[in-house]
Amino acid sequence: MRAIGKQLLITGVSSGLGRAFAEAALAKGYRVVGTVRNIEAARRFENLAPGRAIAVQLDVADVEAIESVVMHIEKSVGPVDVLINNAGYGHEGTLEESPIEEMRRQFEVNVFGAVGMMKAVLPFMRRRRAGHIINITSMGGFITMPGIAYYCGSKFALEGVSEVLAKEVKDFGISVTAVAPGSFRTDWAGRSMVRSGRNIADYDALFDPIRRAREEKNGKQPGDPRKAAAAVMALVEAEKPPVHLVLGADALSLIRDKLKSLSAEIDAWENLTLSTDFAEA
Repeated sequence: MRAIGKQLLITGVSSGLGRAFAEAALAKGYRVVGTVRNIEAARRFENLAPGRAIAVQLDVADVEAIESVVMHIEKSVGPVDVLINNAGYGHEGTLEESPIEEMRRQFEVNVFGAVGMMKAVLPFMRRRRAGHIINITSMGGFITMPGIAYYCGSKFALEGVSEVLAKEVKDFGISVTAVAPGSFRTDWAGRSMVRSGRNIADYDALFDPIRRAREEKNGKQPGDPRKAAAAVMALVEAEKPPVHLVLGADALSLIRDKLKSLSAEIDAWENLTLSTDFAEA
């Protein structure tokens, strides 16, 4: 085992990509502070590497609790060199059929929780003139598909926030990277997903096959969480990390197709776009 170098703070380390990120960082000899939801999850996490795997109980949707938790980590455990905002979940359901309360909850976790974590670590990173914030977004922050409007909305928001923050803190020695994974073999589409009920038959033909296909493909996704973790560790160790990183062949193909389609649509409507400026004198 190598000597402890960087300290990482990773949200949502109990399972999925968050667990894979934590295990990869621990294998490199880093100290990892991971957020969990209960005592049993804390015990399991700390058993991965006693003394270097440190669990803190936190629900990132409780934004009022975040600042004191991060302050405790900075004072009692050590400086946070890298924040990985991983905690989040997916909501599935057509927009018309999905209660707006589900959208609020989706944004509370996927957006406000992540922003709360960033705001908590930034004063420390800014004073040290060093740090790296990695926000796990999704290919759903670039592309869309029927039935996940709330999820895509939250990930589009996090992509935008990340890009703006990267410009605001670049002169302070702080890097910000938004990582957009494609379909990885985690439980995102399984027990972790919140699914709204169906009650409007007009959507049956469009949405029912999508829901069935997602359920059938769960556990067979092409992305390997361990390889995603290796890619994120490469980011952690990069001298000049990118602002955006896409993970997975499916995400790369779909995002490139979206950018081509968007560019073509902009070109097709260019004359109308340009018609709205004041005429030159």
